[in-house]
Amino acid sequence: MKVSELGEFGLIDRLTKIVPINDKDVVVGYGDDCSCVNINGKLILFTNDIQVENRHFLKSLQSPRDIGWKLISVNVSDVLSCGGIPKWSQISLGLPKELDYSFIENVYKGIKEALDFYRFSLIGGNISSSSEIILDLFLVGETERFLSRSSAKEGEFLYINGYTGLSRAGLELLMMRKKTYEDFEKRLIKAFTRPVVKLDTTKLLQRSANACIDISDGLVADLGHIAFQSNVKTILVKEKIPVHPDLEAFCKKYKKDPYDYLLYGGEDYVILFSSEKDLEEKDIFKIGFVEKGRGVYLLDDKKEIELEIKGFEHL
Repeated sequence: MKVSELGEFGLIDRLTKIVPINDKDVVVGYGDDCSCVNINGKLILFTNDIQVENRHFLKSLQSPRDIGWKLISVNVSDVLSCGGIPKWSQISLGLPKELDYSFIENVYKGIKEALDFYRFSLIGGNISSSSEIILDLFLVGETERFLSRSSAKEGEFLYINGYTGLSRAGLELLMMRKKTYEDFEKRLIKAFTRPVVKLDTTKLLQRSANACIDISDGLVADLGHIAFQSNVKTILVKEKIPVHPDLEAFCKKYKKDPYDYLLYGGEDYVILFSSEKDLEEKDIFKIGFVEKGRGVYLLDDKKEIELEIKGFEHL
């Protein structure tokens, strides 16, 4: 059987059964955005994310500084989604022997910009030769209270701390390889190439969130993780999902359905969380609620539609 037949999550399920966790200090192991270990009373987070040439980034279309920035941001997003802050990181590089030094130098300049922005350190790493560029970051964080995907409860509200769909629109624009772009198109491209994780949401999440996840595979796909791991029914209210003016302009210009992007676009690195509190915070959008049952639904003009759980998968 080929791994492509198993799919990303089927493969993960099989592999994790081979190496069960038997350590009382492990609070959370497989199946969440981060693992969590209790070390002398402190909750320490571990995560790693990889960026592979021609899979996650296109060297011909993206600047090396943006590639370095994004490598850091996608990992910071995982830590934030578990209620934490980033502390220390290590990097593994797979580099073609013929790669020009200036490229990786500028990747590191982008990494440095992101490290300074998010205020944590890179403290080590490893290098190997490779046929394609591989950038793999391992990140350690801290949290006061671990926020998991499996804690949503009936009666809670669903929130996001930003807009969805922008990154996918940006990627599509980038792939058009146009000579010139309008200003709103440039902003959408930047949403894909240089995502910014809102670490200032940490205190709100610690104070108010229950279940939590970052939107990397798409709103519906990631809400599906919460729904099925929490064993609840999650309902998105169509009119409550915010549409960014840039995405609206993109969909109007290219005759696209904005909800295809809002619901199924990936790599926005927005935080999706549930809370029993009726929050009224700046840049926090209430987009739905949690009920008894199972699955992901869209409430559209008083009609509930069960949504297909689909999103980005690596295999």
